[in-house]
Amino acid sequence: MIKRPTLLEFKNVTVVRGRKKILDSLSLTIRAGENVAILGPNGAGKSSFIKTITREYYPLPQKKDYSFKIWGKDRWDVFDLRFLLGIVSSDLQNDFAREMSGMEVVLSGFFSSIGLYGHRVTRKMRNRAEEILEFLEIYDLRDRFMTEMSSGEARRFLIARALIHNPKALILDEPTNSLDLHALYKFSDILRKIARSGVSVILVTQNLHDIIPEIGRVILMKDGKLFKDGPKEDILSDKNISMLFGTSVGIKRKDGYYYGLRA
Repeated sequence: MIKRPTLLEFKNVTVVRGRKKILDSLSLTIRAGENVAILGPNGAGKSSFIKTITREYYPLPQKKDYSFKIWGKDRWDVFDLRFLLGIVSSDLQNDFAREMSGMEVVLSGFFSSIGLYGHRVTRKMRNRAEEILEFLEIYDLRDRFMTEMSSGEARRFLIARALIHNPKALILDEPTNSLDLHALYKFSDILRKIARSGVSVILVTQNLHDIIPEIGRVILMKDGKLFKDGPKEDILSDKNISMLFGTSVGIKRKDGYYYGLRA
C-alpha cells in the first residue's frame, strides 16, 4: 500500500485563550486524499482547531514532543497555503455579507481580499472562476449580490472562492448552520460532488447528518481533546455519540447517512 503524504499533523498541540485551554494536547494526523469529519458539541474546540490551522490562534510552545505541520512543514507563507487548503468558516460568511456580486467573491480568492479593490483580473482567472461556478451549479447566480442570496447559495460562492486555487483539501466549519431542509439537501449533494472530484473534504460540525457517505473517518472532539478517532462505521455508535453529547442516542443509518434518535 502506498503511504499518502501527511496533510495536517497536530502533535500535543495546546492552545490557551485567557486562562482556558481550548485545545488540550491535541494529537491527530490527516493524510492527503482522506475525507474526514470532526464531530463534537458546542465548545468542543472544533473552531479553535481551524483557527490554529489558519494561524489566528497560536499553540503554546511545548518543550517535548510538540509539532504542528501542514504538508510536512512547520513554517508557511500564509498565501502559499491557499494552494493546499481552502477554508470556509462562519466568520468568512459574515465578512462577505455585503453588496458584492457572486463573481466578485470568487475572483477575490485570487487576491485573498474581500472584494477586488482595483486588482487586475485576467481572462485566465475569469475562466477558472466560471469553471468552478458551473461545477457548483451556481453560474446563473454570478451577478447577484451576496445580500440577495439565500444562506445556501452564499455558502456555495464561498466554497467556489476557496476552490479557486485547486487546493488539496477543503475545510468546512459548521457549513449547514441556518440552512433550511431544501438547502441542506442541495448542499449535501454539492459536497458529495466535491469529494468525488478528488479534493479532500474535512468537515467540522456538530450535526451528525452533515457527514456525507464519502467520508470514511470520523474524529470526535470534546472539551478541547480528541475523544475518539477511527473508521466511520466504528465511531458512530450509540455508545460513542451518547457519551459525546451527554444524552442517550440511538444511531440509525440510511443511504450512507447517519442520524441520531432519542433512545
